[in-house]
Amino acid sequence: MLVETRSTAADLVAYDASWQDLIPREQREIYEQVVSEGRARGLDFAFGGAFAAAVYKGQWRDTKDMDLYTAPADREEFIETLTVCGLRDYFDQLPYDRKWIYRGYADGVIVDIIWAMANGRAMVDRDWLTAGPKIEFGGNLVRVVPPEELIWSKLYVLQRDRCDWPDVLNLINAAGPRMDWQHLLERMGEDAPLLYGVLSVFRWLCPERARQLPRWLWAGMARSLRSDEAGPCHAELLDTRPWFGRPASGLAA
Repeated sequence: MLVETRSTAADLVAYDASWQDLIPREQREIYEQVVSEGRARGLDFAFGGAFAAAVYKGQWRDTKDMDLYTAPADREEFIETLTVCGLRDYFDQLPYDRKWIYRGYADGVIVDIIWAMANGRAMVDRDWLTAGPKIEFGGNLVRVVPPEELIWSKLYVLQRDRCDWPDVLNLINAAGPRMDWQHLLERMGEDAPLLYGVLSVFRWLCPERARQLPRWLWAGMARSLRSDEAGPCHAELLDTRPWFGRPASGLAA
């Protein structure tokens, strides 16, 4: 099964979607029902999470959940869509932050409706929903969140109990040479050093693959790392819990 590609990742190779066969049947039936109902209602949405990662990496990770990104204006109708499909609010079992996500639950399967970044850095806009490739799923064509936006959102998930940087590194390896890096840097804005951090790790891990990324990207990273411009602490963008302990007394400053 081949996948249609798009604008900023237009030259990516066609994807083998055989990973879909690895999704357990009971889970897939719930996912397909939600997708079909959303399509019937004319809602715009795109696959994120494990589904998007599987498209770009060609590997399925059974997470028992499906992430669907949608515009903030459509979130209420999407919540109704999950209810019609028999999913109930997961908040009753495990409270979560409702400012950016709704979690529907049925038979051990979770469907997440996401309309913003967890840290409030950005809301889902048209690029998230229209600029990625399409895949066929359950008889419907569904967009996938573009690799640029997917990386943008995952870069901030760097916590004590969860880290999405392995996914970011895999996405760069799979799609990096043909990504729109200028677009991603514009998305990052003043948070570009966070992107440069993961790029530094990627170059150490995969030097040959790193050479296939634009030269100007590495030059910009070098300039950024040489800068001594001071700025605010951004730890709260990664985790609202305290990042740093109190320095031990008697140690040199």
